[in-house]
Amino acid sequence: MKTFKLISLQLVKKEEWYDVPLVDGLIINKEDDHHSWLIEGYVDKSFYELFHEASKEEKELLVQVVISKKENEPAPFKVKIRSLQTFDNHISVLLEGTLKRSKNQYAELLLDSLIQRGLSGDELMNEFRNGMVRKPRFNQTK
Repeated sequence: MKTFKLISLQLVKKEEWYDVPLVDGLIINKEDDHHSWLIEGYVDKSFYELFHEASKEEKELLVQVVISKKENEPAPFKVKIRSLQTFDNHISVLLEGTLKRSKNQYAELLLDSLIQRGLSGDELMNEFRNGMVRKPRFNQTK
């Protein structure tokens, strides 16, 4: 198994993306035959209902995480909630799932969105460079 620092977490529910600010988090590649990963996020208690509803539905969720460094590309995962623990002001949510290989890489998605906005030349290049640092999210459910 390999453990990494979780930098950011986003989840999609009913076609809407939710940024889930992390107090702390980690992600573990279990390196098993099922290619399973464990993702644990320690977040503000205000997200309890969001995760609790998703847990009751027992469906796979699409999440997007950044691992190790904020400059890294977001990685999409299909996960299920395995545990939801409450503390005084925070919750710990444990997700288990697999990495979803995307046909389009993040840079291609970003470039496509900028071109669709009508950018070109130096403006396109500057926005692309800024976007690769800021990592705006894209709907990768398709």
